[in-house]
Formats: sequence, structure tokens, C-alpha cells
Amino acid sequence: MPTPTRPAPLQVREIDEATHREHLAARASASFLQTPGWGRVKSEWRRESVGFFDGESLVGVALVLYRQLPKVKRFLAYVPEGPVLDWAEVDLASALPALAAHVKARGAFGIRIGPPVVTARWSAQQVKDGIADDDVRRLGDLAPTERDTAGARVVTQLRELGWRPQVAEGGFAAGQPQFVFQVPLRDADGTALDEDAVLKGMNQLWRRNIKKADKLGVEVTASEGREEALARLEDFHALYVHTAERDHFTPRPLSYFRVMVEALAADGEAVGESDRIRLYEARHEGDLVAATIAIRVGEHAWYSYGASSTDKREVRGSNAVQWQMVRDALAAGAAVYDLRGITDTLDSEDSHVGLIQFKVGTGGEAVEYAGEWDLPLNRPLYKAFELYMARR
Repeated sequence: MPTPTRPAPLQVREIDEATHREHLAARASASFLQTPGWGRVKSEWRRESVGFFDGESLVGVALVLYRQLPKVKRFLAYVPEGPVLDWAEVDLASALPALAAHVKARGAFGIRIGPPVVTARWSAQQVKDGIADDDVRRLGDLAPTERDTAGARVVTQLRELGWRPQVAEGGFAAGQPQFVFQVPLRDADGTALDEDAVLKGMNQLWRRNIKKADKLGVEVTASEGREEALARLEDFHALYVHTAERDHFTPRPLSYFRVMVEALAADGEAVGESDRIRLYEARHEGDLVAATIAIRVGEHAWYSYGASSTDKREVRGSNAVQWQMVRDALAAGAAVYDLRGITDTLDSEDSHVGLIQFKVGTGGEAVEYAGEWDLPLNRPLYKAFELYMARR
């Protein structure tokens, strides 16, 4: 009986941005952090689009960002929420060494990836009950409603291949969040939900606040196209800076958001998604009370940035604008509405728990991803990088 042959190892090489975009457009969805446009947003990093090839067939892509280590001409290669592969089927022992070899040849001393694979899910009710239970401190204290076997396999393989998990205090990964909160927009069999079904899944407070905002005359509008999104940016940014001062975080400059709108809109236009990035405004009697930025790539829609006024909080503009973003995601055929990061804390005394409670009200689910993983390619330089990051 002949000995079975292993498939030929995948090859990784640079591709142009058009090929990158076209491959993403052929998939159901991919993280917006893996689009060529995101490389333009992160202007302090050098960017490269790469492809994974099985022979001449393109089977995966990645946006690789290179950040230089201070004082030396070596780089950390970062693949946020990627690479974009069929993680349930791909031979990681072939794909990941090929990627590592490619970035090492580009001068990388280490590589960080964020496999977009789910490992566990918890229902909104579980999270709510956990916050109320003094014996529960973290999501991991609760048995999840689902453990993903494909995600568990990926985590096991990463460890076997020498990759190291990167987890910061409180459950936030070193770069992108490992825990997020999402609202499914389809049934388990893939059937699209209607607005009434999604609204019914929200808690009573959310439904009441959405109804109150409508009754008090809050009007929500969304930008149509790149130029209108750019035109709304100054009003959004002023409210965002106000929110930052109130909630004690450092705001990004207006220039960052201009580049973000330009780059992501151009990516979307290239593949026929004119609504890749949209700015939403909730106004009451002409006053801007809430504003948000939404992003959609294929069937995945994200709430990216938000701002709200300290005045007129009673008109519930934040609930109204979120509901409109959910409705538009449904209309666009999205499978999931993603409210992005949460920490894994369920401690009612923790300052982060208020954000979780706001998101839990949407009736979705807490989702754990595999997180971010590093592979040292030059151990002395990687160690120097770890020391540098520890001192920051």
C-alpha cells in the first residue's frame, strides 16, 4: 500500500491591493482590520498585502503591518484579526511557518497574529446573571453555551507550533480584544431575523429607551457615500472629544478619522460596497445628542466609535442610534452586528462592568476569540521588545 503524501506546503508572497480586495470580497466576511485600507489608516506602520498560495491558487490573504523596534532596523510583523484563511480546514503547520519565513525575510524579529476563530460563547442572560452573582468574577467562571471545537483545535496547534498567547490584565488582548459582544442577525439555520425578532431579544430597558427616543422626536440619519461621511466628521469629532473629557480617555485627532473614512470608503467602493463606513447622527430638536461610526465588510457589521452628549441624556439618543445601525445591518444582509470589545470581568464593582451591561441589553452574546499570539523569530530582539513594552 503506497504511503500517503503530505500536501505541498503553502507559499506566501506579496500581492497587490486589488488582488487582496477581490479575495476578501469573494468571502462571506473578514475583519476590516484585514483590508488594505486599514493599512493606510495605521500610517505609523509599514504595510504589505500577502497571499497564501496552494500552487497557483490563492487560498488566503493577510494585511501585515510592520512596526520598527526603536534604534534597530528590525520589525514586529502584526496581522490584526488575521490572517484570512479557512481556519477550519487549513494545515496550520504549512501556512504559519510560510508566513513566518516571509516576514523574517522582510526584517521581522517576531510576528503577532490574531486568528479570527471563536472558542466560546455566553448568552446575554448568563452574563446578566453572572454580574448579579457575587461568586462569579469572570466569564470563565461560567460554563459557556457553546465551546467551538475548531477554535480549540487552532489554539492547541498554535501551542504545538511554538506560538505564545498574548493576554493583558482584565481580558484585553495586547492589541485587539479577545472578548467581544455580538448580536446575531440570523437564526442557527442561517435564516435572517426580522427587526421585530431582534428587538424582542433586547432587554426591557433597551426597548423602552428606543421607544422613548422615538416618542420624544429623536431623529437618526446615516451618511450616504464618502463625501457625506467626511462632511459629518467635524460634528462627530467635537462630540467625541466632549465624550473623552467626560469619560477620561485620550481622543484620537480629527485627522485620524479623515484618513479612516477615506481609506475604508475607497476599499468598499472598489468592490461595490459604498456603505463600507458610515457616520450616524442622532439629533433632538436640532441638537446632536449621539454620533457613531459603523463599518461593514460583507456579512459582518461593526459599531466602531461612539460619542454622546452629557446634556439631553434623557432622550436616549445612544439607544436610538444603535437601533438604527442594527436595522441598517439587517437591511444590508449582515449575519452579525458586532459591538466590539468587552473585558471578561463580571465583578459588579469593576469599572468596566458598566460597558458590558450596556452591550448586554442588546440581547446578543459574549464571544471569546482565540486571542493574539506571538512567534519570536529572533529571540534576543524579541526579548528586548518585551522589555521595551513592559516599561511603557
